[in-house]
Amino acid sequence: MYAMNDFQRQRYNRLNEIAADIVSAHTGLGNEPLLTSFQSQVGYATPKLDVRTAAFKNSKILMVREKLDGGWCLPGGWIDVGDIPSKAAERETWEESGFKVKAARLLGVYDANRFEPLDLYHSFKLVFFADIIGGNPRTSDETSEVSFFAENETPTNLSGTRTTSQNINDAFLALHDQNCPSVFD
Repeated sequence: MYAMNDFQRQRYNRLNEIAADIVSAHTGLGNEPLLTSFQSQVGYATPKLDVRTAAFKNSKILMVREKLDGGWCLPGGWIDVGDIPSKAAERETWEESGFKVKAARLLGVYDANRFEPLDLYHSFKLVFFADIIGGNPRTSDETSEVSFFAENETPTNLSGTRTTSQNINDAFLALHDQNCPSVFD
């Protein structure tokens, strides 16, 4: 909160209460947990950032199955404050799949809320095209399966908004055309 006096702090708290009332009325989520969530956010209200990796082996794309919902996605996750996005994507790929990768270029920047609005927060997704430089498939605390899929064999049961069919299609386009420009919306 960037309030300079009691009046501004009171206005800020009242706006949080109103926002919690509005979200609660439209989602069925409890007012108090919403208010607590709003008040626990520090800094400016900015979008969260999700990073994903499109890595290929024999023209097949690397995907992991999420334990949370059983759906498939490109390896990745939320970026931590202070992380370099490409390094976060490389780390997440290692943690979730057992493969070491090196980000080669940015495949795309996606407004995640345009695919399926998140309940409370806005999010952007960065997908990196990466080269596999080592490792072997292994699952993690978050993943139950690691596999490679040909373009015509990609799973249809995707894991929420973690990966969309557009992300996968764009990755294959970039695989076939190394000069393909980054996608953004």
